[in-house]
Amino acid sequence: MAEILSQGDEFGSALEVAAPRYGVELGAPEVARLRLYYEHVLAWNDRLHLVAPCSPREFATRHVLESLLALPYLTPQARVIDIGSGAGLPIIPCLIARPCISATLIEANAKKAIFLREALRLLDASHTTQVIAARFETLPPVEADFITCRALDRFTQIFPKLLAWSSRAITLLLFGGPALAVEIEKHALPYEIIQMPDSEQRFLFAIAQGTLSPEPLKE
Repeated sequence: MAEILSQGDEFGSALEVAAPRYGVELGAPEVARLRLYYEHVLAWNDRLHLVAPCSPREFATRHVLESLLALPYLTPQARVIDIGSGAGLPIIPCLIARPCISATLIEANAKKAIFLREALRLLDASHTTQVIAARFETLPPVEADFITCRALDRFTQIFPKLLAWSSRAITLLLFGGPALAVEIEKHALPYEIIQMPDSEQRFLFAIAQGTLSPEPLKE
């Protein structure tokens, strides 16, 4: 426990230092809840392999702050579906920073689904969220404002299925690399692309399927 607390201290400091570089503003309450989430991941990670081993600073930047780059797209009261939630990225950091949104987390691994329910309960976010232990392909399509997805296995192969399944969502917010960009281009959808700070291979793709705002996303 002492080691987790020490890593939590380092994580919190790294988060505050790096946040401005990502254009993210976090108050003390948000930093405290993100630290609580990080310590919860640490406590479960040896059993479930939620994320690859990394330093507290790397978790703060690569996992949390990169996830929060989705915030400018998430409108107040947005309904979000997170596919392949795993460790809760990107949706849990977004729920912490934007508590007015509601979310459904879809995770095929039953044990990881338990982790997610515990994390949401710990963060007092269970009243605006639900966790479904299933593959998204086995579920009926649902209406949503946003679909989020990060680090899904075989992402480029699954992308056409995800696109068809999420046809009633307004915007897809997908985290991936150049191979995903190629797949998106094949479907000729309008999108914006944001490159992650300090990375040449990681991006956030915002794909418009509806009319979220009067101004269309760039092609």
